[in-house]
Amino acid sequence: MWRKIGRELWMGVGFLICMTVLTGLAYPLVVTLMGKGIFPRQASGSAVVRNGEVVGSALIGQQFVSSGYFWSRPSATAPMPYNAMASSGSNLGPSNPDLVEAVNQRTMALVAADPGNSAGPPVDLVTSSASGLDPDISPAAALYQVGRVARARGLSEQAVHDLVESRIEGRQFGILGEPRVNVLRLNLDLDALAGKADNQNSRNP
Repeated sequence: MWRKIGRELWMGVGFLICMTVLTGLAYPLVVTLMGKGIFPRQASGSAVVRNGEVVGSALIGQQFVSSGYFWSRPSATAPMPYNAMASSGSNLGPSNPDLVEAVNQRTMALVAADPGNSAGPPVDLVTSSASGLDPDISPAAALYQVGRVARARGLSEQAVHDLVESRIEGRQFGILGEPRVNVLRLNLDLDALAGKADNQNSRNP
């Protein structure tokens, strides 16, 4: 009897070891190697590189506060906006006074930053996303900021408008999600555009 129990015990332990090796080591290793081989950029966090340095991820938003940059969505992460270690939304209901007050303050800040803009701020510029780390804004939110950014950069509104249009990404597979603009990539393109304009101005004083 004891021999039978011992044999069954060792069978159970052996099965546990085999499954641990397969699911805890072999499977993750194979998936990781396949990911790096087929989707190397995505497997490495979709890093965005400028001048050989990683400046962020296309999947994790950043906060931009300068008037010369396009602004991301508000973030409700604590203790600071866009804290990647604490992804979360505000968890406030639509009738919560705190949410209403936050939306009103964000709206007033946008209007104060661009008083000549007669359009109302798009909803994604005054509300935070569920993750608090949304890297994208709607095309409407990007176009709303064109005038402010153009004036701050000394660029024509048409040039900045065209830049936004060039960065609009459609629905995934044509059906999933909504058209969007990646804020980090748009701002990097904006830096490049402003740099070209500065170079041209220096050549033609």
